[in-house]
Amino acid sequence: MPSAFRLIAPKPRPTRDVLSFQLADGRNVEILRVRDPRARRLRLSVDERGARLSLPVRASLVSGDRFVAEHRDWLARQIDHFAMESLPHLVRGKTAALPLRGASLPLRWGEGRYARLQEDGDGLRFDLPARAGEPAMRRAVRDFYEAQARADLGRWLPHYLPTLPRPPLRVQLKVMSSQWGSLSPDDAVALDLALVLARPSAFEYVLVHELCHLIRPDHSRAFWREVEARFPRWRDERDYFHAEGRRLKAGLRTLLSG
Repeated sequence: MPSAFRLIAPKPRPTRDVLSFQLADGRNVEILRVRDPRARRLRLSVDERGARLSLPVRASLVSGDRFVAEHRDWLARQIDHFAMESLPHLVRGKTAALPLRGASLPLRWGEGRYARLQEDGDGLRFDLPARAGEPAMRRAVRDFYEAQARADLGRWLPHYLPTLPRPPLRVQLKVMSSQWGSLSPDDAVALDLALVLARPSAFEYVLVHELCHLIRPDHSRAFWREVEARFPRWRDERDYFHAEGRRLKAGLRTLLSG
């Protein structure tokens, strides 16, 4: 019979530290080293947040260091890839471009009475009062993206509403951690604000997906037939999110919170 201690003992949590590692070209990189009770094998990964080494509880640090060394060339290629796809950072007077609808638009800076980001010809213009701080800048960025997203929704919704049994109660834009959209029990649609950074067809697909839940609340074959009838290219957009989704979400988080 299990002891009382074993029944109430808390589950071990991952522990973290940083490994400094030198690449073949002499660059030093920091790797987040995580000893994770859930890990079954050594695993090295790289994403927009940096490099990460996951170790099972019983793995030694020496075996982890050897594993990284064996994958030195792969690690360098992945780090270079994410450097090329670097996330946009908002720095007054220095940020030269911002993402919108799958493109990177040139950004000009100016002074004004109010913090305001707006379209300006083929690019964007950011006007700021002399004493405006980062909170004002980030609010202006969020307001701009929300306005752009609502403009897109205003173009697409009239096309799809006549094919639905009822309209959504409302459409909300949120910063979502994992999902791209959802439909609540009261028929309110929530969409991730990061969708406005994606290519327009991907944004439109997510809208169609959530609207089709007004017809079928599941992901049955019947549901996907409804999606395909309205958006035949939905598989292309699903593949696009698999490839670009994490970068889009991380890009929005960086712009809105630093």
